[in-house]
Amino acid sequence: MVKTKTKILVIDDDPKVSWILSESLASSFDFVAARDGIEGIQMVSTEKPDVILLDIKMPGMTGLEVLEKLNKMDSRPEVIMISGHGETNYIVESVRLGAANFINKPFEVKEVEIQINKVIEHSKLKKEVTELKKELQSKKVYDSFVGDSEAMFKVKAIIEQVANSELTVLIRGESGTGKEIVARSLHELSGRKDQPFVKVNCAAIPRDLLESELFGYEKGAFTGAHKNKQGRFELANMGTIFLDEIGDMPMELQSKLLQVLEQQEFVRVGGINNIHVDVRIICATNKNLEQAINQQSFRDDLFYRLNEITIFLPPLRDRKEDIPLLVNHFLDKYNKLYNKKFYQFTQEIINRLVSFDWPGNIRQLENMVKQVVVREDESIITELIDSARNQAINVSYPQPLYSSPQPVINSNPESDDFSLKNRVGKTVANEEKRLIAEVLSKTNWNRRKAADILQISYRSLLYKIKDYNLNVTK
Repeated sequence: MVKTKTKILVIDDDPKVSWILSESLASSFDFVAARDGIEGIQMVSTEKPDVILLDIKMPGMTGLEVLEKLNKMDSRPEVIMISGHGETNYIVESVRLGAANFINKPFEVKEVEIQINKVIEHSKLKKEVTELKKELQSKKVYDSFVGDSEAMFKVKAIIEQVANSELTVLIRGESGTGKEIVARSLHELSGRKDQPFVKVNCAAIPRDLLESELFGYEKGAFTGAHKNKQGRFELANMGTIFLDEIGDMPMELQSKLLQVLEQQEFVRVGGINNIHVDVRIICATNKNLEQAINQQSFRDDLFYRLNEITIFLPPLRDRKEDIPLLVNHFLDKYNKLYNKKFYQFTQEIINRLVSFDWPGNIRQLENMVKQVVVREDESIITELIDSARNQAINVSYPQPLYSSPQPVINSNPESDDFSLKNRVGKTVANEEKRLIAEVLSKTNWNRRKAADILQISYRSLLYKIKDYNLNVTK
């Protein structure tokens, strides 16, 4: 392989400078020259030099002005300032603006060669440090991302592939499988890692408050709105927003979220002006969104917009080979946190842990290990597992979301006949439909008045009218 020479860009209005250097150092470096600052800045993009030799005093744009503009580039080469005016203020200002060194004219060619080589070595060292920091950052991210199973290797591979993209990611899996850890990993391994990571649990915030939490509000928008308030999207600007339990977001807010996804802008509650944000959106859910779409509780256009990349997290019962690793991780974590020294389970206890199905997934395992460390008694594992197993006797595990769930189009009526859950559900739905129809009839189909009587929001009533296919009767 032929070794490529280091390319040096000389920006100097004196053509003799570049000529002398290229004649003397042609065996070591490739030289290209610019006669003024404007040409030099253009050549940085076209020639992609490794080092710039920049004269301070030039007609038009000075060397210091050129250096300021170079600093605004995403990544600029190292710069060595050269000048026949070696005043201290020039040297100080050059260093302040990020110049690697300063050479006075007239110079010795050998001195220039030494300085260029020093700068190149320093640049290589900086790149190595940067790469090392990235590697350490990656390891730090995965400290809490424990698992050597094939399923988890696949998850990690997807994270590394898409983390530094701007794609919207939908994380799917049962409760307690580690969806927030995946979201934080995507953020920490992205170019937005130094910007905010804002988490919103859509199921934990009352639906009447969720809109103002997400999008903020203007002063006077409602009683108690005494001043403008930024929403979570504004707080996450230039960073990442993590919308957990997205399947619980009310239908009336889903259209507003879709607008943010498509146009990167929204209007605060009570506002009239569009607010633009640059935010990467990551969502998570433990619900079957395809089924929610068929039940008309989740918008299909929003689903397809969120679903640019999907990461399916397997339940712990399907990756039991990771349980010993997780146990050691949590033992170490809580021994340090509580200043304990309970560092190991017997093989018998490990076997018991592996044989359990963990309906609460990793969160349930973590809580159990925490209790053992605090009490410093592994014998309670048997008691805790027996108790958990008794509670989980009637648990029916959901369809595994990590195996590409299919939409539920129609259920089988025959299989529904003896299902208590289905019978009760149908009864409630029929009664709800009858009551809504009765109130609408009494209010002469005044929907707002009917919504007040029913004590539901106007928009919820509109959705129910559509769901139940209710029509105005004269």
